[in-house]
Amino acid sequence: MTVSSEIVRERLRAVPKVDVLARQPSLARFRERLGEAGVMHACRSVIAEVRCRVMDGADMPSLEAAALAVAARLEPVLSARVRRVINGTGVLLHTNLGRAPLSLAAVTAAVEAGRGYESLELDLEAGGRGSRGAFAERALAELTGAEAALVVNNNAAAVLLVLTAMAYGRGVLVSRGELVEIGGGFRVPEVLERSGAHMVEVGTTNRTRLADYERALDEHDDIAVILTVHPGNFRINGFTEAPMLKDLAALARRRGLTHVDDLGGGALIDLEAHAGLAGEPTAADRVAAGVHATCFSCDKVLGGPQGGAIVGERAVIDRVRRDPLARALRLGPMPTAALEATLEHYLARDMEAVPVLAMMRRPVAEVAQRAERWSTWLAAKEVRCRVVSTEGRVGGGTFAEEPLPSAALELEADGHTAVSLAARLRSGPTAVLPRIASDRVLVDARTVLDDEDDALLEAIVAACRSNLAV
Repeated sequence: MTVSSEIVRERLRAVPKVDVLARQPSLARFRERLGEAGVMHACRSVIAEVRCRVMDGADMPSLEAAALAVAARLEPVLSARVRRVINGTGVLLHTNLGRAPLSLAAVTAAVEAGRGYESLELDLEAGGRGSRGAFAERALAELTGAEAALVVNNNAAAVLLVLTAMAYGRGVLVSRGELVEIGGGFRVPEVLERSGAHMVEVGTTNRTRLADYERALDEHDDIAVILTVHPGNFRINGFTEAPMLKDLAALARRRGLTHVDDLGGGALIDLEAHAGLAGEPTAADRVAAGVHATCFSCDKVLGGPQGGAIVGERAVIDRVRRDPLARALRLGPMPTAALEATLEHYLARDMEAVPVLAMMRRPVAEVAQRAERWSTWLAAKEVRCRVVSTEGRVGGGTFAEEPLPSAALELEADGHTAVSLAARLRSGPTAVLPRIASDRVLVDARTVLDDEDDALLEAIVAACRSNLAV
């Protein structure tokens, strides 16, 4: 039915003003989080669309419906922002959650660095220009037994920088069994290619011998680097062979090459002695084996902020430091401060202050007792749950086959599938990321931080609220 022009004009007169729509109570949280200008822009866009539809004969929507349309536009903007999440997955170093949580001292140091000026590149004693990251680099050298160290913004940057500085335009030997891809599509061959070097593969996927490296060196006269790569979460079992790291380092020295090791995880202590987790090499092991330069992450088992470290011989580190790419990959002021505070824990041998290390070594009985306390509290709120034994993981490309015994809450809510209940937990005011296993929603007690109990329990009640008389 054709709508008369008079009706259309009447409906257009009823279209709300932008400021009236923007003041709707349902948009208050968007005004608080995104500011008046952002909300006004979305309101203008919605009203323009409303006017177009009305001119085409559509009915004028209610003010509440228009506000819902504005909220639908702004919700994805809010959800895209980084926010605090309670980790109930049982994965200590969860890549999607920023990997290692920082210690209170590291957070405080980062805040102090960000809220004012800091001596980032200033020598306060001499009053002149200082070295960025000097404390962290000295600490890393001391903790690993290296002659020198350099910090950059992540481990991929560390590997890229070393290869660029030491092998640009020349060849790099790497075992076929170490051409791995890690999370986010980071592939060793592609990073190597980007460095300006060219790759020379040696050995086979499962067996590479020292003789394979020697043969490749005899066949290629432009090799500059022998690269070894920690396989991370990738494992080949059975009929395998690889040369000892010290033998590769010795071969590199005999042939006048640089041995670079991509360690990945960045353990600074023996984690078998600390938490009973075997198989993860330390950076000090690499230095002791004679590797020229070892690269590793600062935000994995080291437990610090996002960053990358290069430790090794002073001549190599100095050359890497002078490369023009080093400035583009340097660590920022706030993560530098947080890394310094984290390394202070290591220097003081206070491993319990590093959250990820404390979580690793927490006895499973203690984890289960915590889950039982949660269960008792939730039962009083009529939330259906029970404590179950489970297995977590360290994550972050370390201990690929090593389970971490733990305990978790198994949650139920009438009218909700495991998928829908998990979605409610993720989307609440306090975001909780659980794990779904065999159509069950589990919240692992090992990875929930010590000060998050109250917020977690309230979030669980809220997620089940539609089925409870709370």
